[in-house]
Amino acid sequence: MTSLNWSDPPSQTAFPVAKAGYPFIYASIFVTVVFALLGVGPLAVLGLFTTGCVCCFFRDPDRLIPTGEGIVVSPADGKVIKVESIEQTPYYNAPCYRISVFMSVFNVHVNRIPHEGTIRQVRYHPGKFFSANLDKASKENEHNALLLEGPSGKQVGFVQIAGLVARRIICTVQPGDVIKRGQRFGLICFGSRLDIYLPRSTEIAVAVGQKVQAGSSILGRW
Repeated sequence: MTSLNWSDPPSQTAFPVAKAGYPFIYASIFVTVVFALLGVGPLAVLGLFTTGCVCCFFRDPDRLIPTGEGIVVSPADGKVIKVESIEQTPYYNAPCYRISVFMSVFNVHVNRIPHEGTIRQVRYHPGKFFSANLDKASKENEHNALLLEGPSGKQVGFVQIAGLVARRIICTVQPGDVIKRGQRFGLICFGSRLDIYLPRSTEIAVAVGQKVQAGSSILGRW
């Protein structure tokens, strides 16, 4: 049985929200209050509904993280849309497996570190905004690629990819940072995708169509 622990301190609120969502929430509340003061009831109700949707989108629930050597967890909530073996990629320096997780607007969009270790590279690339479930999104969309080296020397690559609606990628780690498995490291606003690159020695634990949760779902082991 896999044991669990916290990678980040648990929140002190019943409904934790990511800090990046505060400006959107405050703006929605402000517009709602203006409509209410003007007596425009239908728009005030619409604004209240929109505020609730924005709060829901930026929710940031605590997660218990699996412990154990060689475990790689999902960096994102969503649906696995691709599991494949590839020979070369600009995001990993050897033949590897790629697992793609698609996040709809209904998923939690806070991203978490897939394995403990040291961040070796962070590379941001501006780009287009195709639907994140398309193959060309990996190369052509706006994305932020990270390379992590674990204590054993094995590396994990993971790429935040903006989608059709997403227009902002947030990443809070830098090269040289020592991080924990399951630790929060960023967020992609309003629909997106995460690609994870793992060494060929990894025993893959997920399949296409499976739903996963950031930090708590195991993608593979080595």
